[in-house]
Amino acid sequence: MNLRNQLLALFCLLVFIAGGVLYFHTWVVQKPFGIILFVGDGLVPGNLTAARLWNQGADHPLTMDTFPHLALVTNYANDFAVPDSPAAASAIATGVKVNNGVIGIGPKGRELQSILELAKAQGRAVGIVTTGGLTDASIAAFYAHVDRSTELDEIAAQFADKAALDVALGGGAQDFTPESKSGHRKDGRDLLLEMKTKGAEVMRSKEELENAPVFTTAARVGVFSNGDLAYSNQIESGSQEPSLPDMVRRAIEFLELHQRGYMLVVDAELVSRAAEQNDGEHVLTETVDMDRAIATALQYAGANAVVMAVGKHATGGMTMNGYPLRQEHGVGLLGVNAFGYPAIAWATGPNGPQKVTGTTGVSASQDGSPAPGLGGDEPAAFYTAPTAINSAEDVIAIGRGPGTEALKGVIDNTEIFQILRGGM
Repeated sequence: MNLRNQLLALFCLLVFIAGGVLYFHTWVVQKPFGIILFVGDGLVPGNLTAARLWNQGADHPLTMDTFPHLALVTNYANDFAVPDSPAAASAIATGVKVNNGVIGIGPKGRELQSILELAKAQGRAVGIVTTGGLTDASIAAFYAHVDRSTELDEIAAQFADKAALDVALGGGAQDFTPESKSGHRKDGRDLLLEMKTKGAEVMRSKEELENAPVFTTAARVGVFSNGDLAYSNQIESGSQEPSLPDMVRRAIEFLELHQRGYMLVVDAELVSRAAEQNDGEHVLTETVDMDRAIATALQYAGANAVVMAVGKHATGGMTMNGYPLRQEHGVGLLGVNAFGYPAIAWATGPNGPQKVTGTTGVSASQDGSPAPGLGGDEPAAFYTAPTAINSAEDVIAIGRGPGTEALKGVIDNTEIFQILRGGM
């Protein structure tokens, strides 16, 4: 009798355990271990079409084209219909509309908690990667809080003193070092040295990045240039600057050892830099490089990770014109097309005519007739210096993984924060 009761009890226990496992897998939402967000100005419809053509031709999809979930994203700021980078990035990072020029501070002056700060508070490891400077507004919106995005010294100080990032890879060493060391800081602080003294592993080259130990609790800070990193097609063989896919791969390898999961934000900042200068070639090469980095994230983060990408805003109004052949790609898409027109043209920027008459904003030559662009093969319709200006255009968000099915129809950029928060 005792044996029968024991077997019955064991059977009941096994049924209970099996039922619990089935309930957990069926009804309990399991949070993704890895969450990766890409941001970049290359994510507007025209740029993605041009990048696809540039990469391999019209019928060769990008990695981004394979994502199952897609939404068109509105991106106005709190005060202007067209956002700048600080406002657009802050809306994505915090879920709140802010004024142009502001990073991480709401319209009423309150500091806003970013998605990375929230992830850190919930026990996840957090990291950032950028091809620009680590103090640039597009990535600083995920850890800093300043009234003016031009306060680079203050942003760098917040990075060193408060950000609590587990991994940070990018450029912009000049904002962390004093003038005595060829930096820009006027307060004499060497923030890279201070972080190293506090236990962070500071890396200054690709070799140091690749050789950095994975099994360590130290924060990893990689600063690989004084300013922005080099364009992807200008990184020479043997260069000590890592590529964007290199940095994404290493960041995931560092972060994935954390037991409670991680969140990584990746900023393809060089797309913005190229667009500001009416440089279509590098807009396209950097958009394709971001696509390669997304492919790297999919490979290293695993099938159950959340991977999303969202645009901030459009810059300069780039268009690809004419009728390139279906398989035409690469540099064949630059210059003047077969019909004698510029293959790439811009709405605004330094390649526009420099004579402006009247009060209507119409570009004109000395005799009042429309003036040709001064940029040769990539003219802009209207001259703006030193950079092209942002344009009113909805951006795109794509995603795969749990929760990204919310990317559908037309959404606002503040909803990206809500989707990411739901995944934690």
